[in-house]
Amino acid sequence: MQQYPPRVLLVVPDQWHRALLRAQLRELGYDALGAPDLAAGLLYPALEPERGPVGLIVVDHGALTPFSDTLLPQLLARHGAPAVLIAPAGVSPPGGPWVRVIKRPVSIAEIARVVRELLPITSPHQPVE
Repeated sequence: MQQYPPRVLLVVPDQWHRALLRAQLRELGYDALGAPDLAAGLLYPALEPERGPVGLIVVDHGALTPFSDTLLPQLLARHGAPAVLIAPAGVSPPGGPWVRVIKRPVSIAEIARVVRELLPITSPHQPVE
């Protein structure tokens, strides 16, 4: 059976933050996907040829909208993966399925550390090109 790098779905509205985090995770050996919002995250199929399943979903608080009560459960059910929330300082995070809440300010390296902790790479992988 083929072993693929662990997939991480990043739901981050800011294009540059999303791109930098994807680059860092890919450098560490993850298959990192990005979406600007929950609806766009739902466009990724649960299973794709030549890729492993999504093992962790990282959601920035800015991606949460009034439709999140519907979209977030759909996204989590589609991928069957735990979710991490990046929340602004001083804001009480909404209740939800979060396995971890990361408070801002936070660095890309710190988010990557949490991803590595929650979704360890169990075998050596080449970074995804």
